[in-house]
Amino acid sequence: MGGSPQAASAAAGDGRKVLYWHDPMVPGQRFDKPGKSPFMDMQLVPMYADSAAGAGGDDGGVKISPTVRQNLGIRQVAVRRAEIAASFDAVGTVQFDERLNVAVQTRVAGYVEQLSVRAPMERVRKGQALATVFAPEWLAPQNELLALQRANVAPDLIAAARERMRAMSIPAELVRRSEATGTAQARYVLVAPADGVVAELGVREGVAVTPGMTLFRIAGLRKVWAVAEIPEAQAVRLARGQKVKAVLQADASQSFDGTLDEILPQIDAATRTLKARFEVDNANARLTPGMLLRLQVSGASGTRLLVPSEALIRTGKRTVVIVRKDSGAFEPREVSVGQDLGDDTEVLSGLDDGDQVVASGQFLIDSEARLRAVLDNMAAPAPAPASAPAAQLHTGEGKVESVTPDGITISHGPVATLKWPAMTMGFAKPSPGDYPQVKPGDRVRFTFREGGPTGYELASVQRVQPDAKP
Repeated sequence: MGGSPQAASAAAGDGRKVLYWHDPMVPGQRFDKPGKSPFMDMQLVPMYADSAAGAGGDDGGVKISPTVRQNLGIRQVAVRRAEIAASFDAVGTVQFDERLNVAVQTRVAGYVEQLSVRAPMERVRKGQALATVFAPEWLAPQNELLALQRANVAPDLIAAARERMRAMSIPAELVRRSEATGTAQARYVLVAPADGVVAELGVREGVAVTPGMTLFRIAGLRKVWAVAEIPEAQAVRLARGQKVKAVLQADASQSFDGTLDEILPQIDAATRTLKARFEVDNANARLTPGMLLRLQVSGASGTRLLVPSEALIRTGKRTVVIVRKDSGAFEPREVSVGQDLGDDTEVLSGLDDGDQVVASGQFLIDSEARLRAVLDNMAAPAPAPASAPAAQLHTGEGKVESVTPDGITISHGPVATLKWPAMTMGFAKPSPGDYPQVKPGDRVRFTFREGGPTGYELASVQRVQPDAKP
């Protein structure tokens, strides 16, 4: 950095040493004299030695005047603790609770004389007649019992006849009716064993039936299942018995209570989701299979340290926030984050309750902090250990886009050693007078190493012919 008369005057006027002038909106460029920024319609801002080194030389950080903070729109917010419940929303599809399904079968050969329920999905009540079945095989055992009773035989023989009819599954009500009338009864009525809907109708009027044949399957509606696909990241927080509030998708005014019944042990490899089955109360029978429910799953609540999500600077390898210190300086601080809660993010480590973090303009401050660190290294470079290995050199080839005293911008092809794709980027010069022969538009083959103000510094630059092959 060259000292100009203006710089000397500024330093002599208030006793503070000016290191350079810069545009806060373009912190990568530095100037050796004041004036108007070539990038923005604003004056260049001086960087003083005491600001770059911290207050009194002991407190690290970047000092920014109140006027500059206002011009840049820098906004600060406080880190806070809040009571947060581990809850999330999902969409579930209503299905029958298969544990409430009951089958209506016949245990004798015969045929259906009359159907009282003629279509699937009809609602039935417990005890309602479903069908009348005629069973000729039941006539002989009943006639035998009636004959034994008329003959006044020993009670043991009558008891044996009754036992035989029980083994043939002849209903007790049918036996009582035949004894009361003195005539064998072969017609009996099948009734619904529970409330619900006829989910399966297996017969028609007049058809023959055989033992063990399912004539009806009744699905209960007192409770239903809501089956939802839960992302793998959220499924790990689920536990059986968790409460859920289900809201009808078509009518938000209708809500139902439920619990998590089961997490099915199978994951969809394509969507990385698991199916969760929620048991939802349906005492009023307002839910039917196929309806959509918005499920609000409630988890355990706890106190968490929160920071606004907009305050985070994510670099890929780490997460950084800009913290304002008690002295008024700003410094970058690495943090460990947890659950993303939308506008806020959980902080696991790196911050304390009440810390002031920058939520707007933090990228400019972070860039300035990096420049200050580079400036400190230039002012007082630490000697490298004798045994330290030299930085690895990388080779590239491309076209020169622009040349400045501090660096060269090159549009280059892929760099295999760094696994870089083709891109355009700036490389720092070792010193301003290096590579005077290089001009914009030249095709060059160059080597570079990590380091320098921009992160990568040129080691050599050679011009090549446009038709030369690498």
